[in-house]
Amino acid sequence: MKAIQVTELEGPDSLTLADIEAPAPAAHEVLIDVAYAGVTFPELLQTRGLYQVKHPMPFTLGSEAAGVVAAVGESVTHLAVGDRVATIAGKGAFAETMTAPANATVKLPDSVSLASAAGMPMNLLTADFALRVRGRLEAGQTVLVHGAAGGLGTALVQVAVAMGATVVGVVSTEEKAETVRSLGAQHAVLSDGFKDSVKELFPDGVDLVADPVGNPADGDRFTDSLRCLARFGTALVLGFTAGQIPQVKVNRLLLNNVGVAGVGWGAAFAKDPGLIASQWEALWDHLVAGKLDPVIHATLPLEEAGEAIKQLESRAVRGKVLLQVRAEA
Repeated sequence: MKAIQVTELEGPDSLTLADIEAPAPAAHEVLIDVAYAGVTFPELLQTRGLYQVKHPMPFTLGSEAAGVVAAVGESVTHLAVGDRVATIAGKGAFAETMTAPANATVKLPDSVSLASAAGMPMNLLTADFALRVRGRLEAGQTVLVHGAAGGLGTALVQVAVAMGATVVGVVSTEEKAETVRSLGAQHAVLSDGFKDSVKELFPDGVDLVADPVGNPADGDRFTDSLRCLARFGTALVLGFTAGQIPQVKVNRLLLNNVGVAGVGWGAAFAKDPGLIASQWEALWDHLVAGKLDPVIHATLPLEEAGEAIKQLESRAVRGKVLLQVRAEA
């Protein structure tokens, strides 16, 4: 089978399209004929050896995919051959066939296409974990989302809207603002001077800030995010795509009665094997209703995986970039 492999740590241009032996599922795994794979930020880091999880080389790249179950391990009872599924496996998704843990693989509603499903696992599950589990979001609250037009940002917007929140998306361009508004966000503000814009909209502040961006090299965006919080509000830390890890002066938390919460979805799943199943159950009605539908920025063929990852690196992407591995039935 064809697969995109990491054979050296020199960035997206060093990826190799290889013919390798198809895998077989272990007892607690499923074998999936991949239709589409989602391109995520960890793939960019993995091509340079910068991700916290290190795989022995060579390895097949790709964290998330959607396709059809081709075989199941002997211990798997909730999935069957022919099921349409999405999965998040950590590696192996940029290939014609992959194995995935059964507890990280979920059935799809009939209304969800395989292309849409491939863009869901990492971003949608992270967004749900951030807002519902860590942020304890309730209907009627307000949520500020940084990087709101990106893959994770658009998922955060959609989940927050589906849960009945008022959403403010922070974006870098008016074009991206239009994307965010089209997803149901009631407000979109530009990242330059976002604090003042948010204070004009909500003088008492917002209940949650969801931040997958961190600080740019030339600023302290995170401190401004803390200043946007209402009394008892929480800033959710999801990542640092801007490259700089913020430093928090905890006296700000004390004086303003606000908090900071880490959102480590992967670490949570590692200690709770049933997490994905419970999340998918919580999201199911929203999926069926069409409220959670990833924005697809571009779809490229498998052999252009390096180019797909470079698009992500450019930070011009609105929503998700996908790789199409085979035609959807």
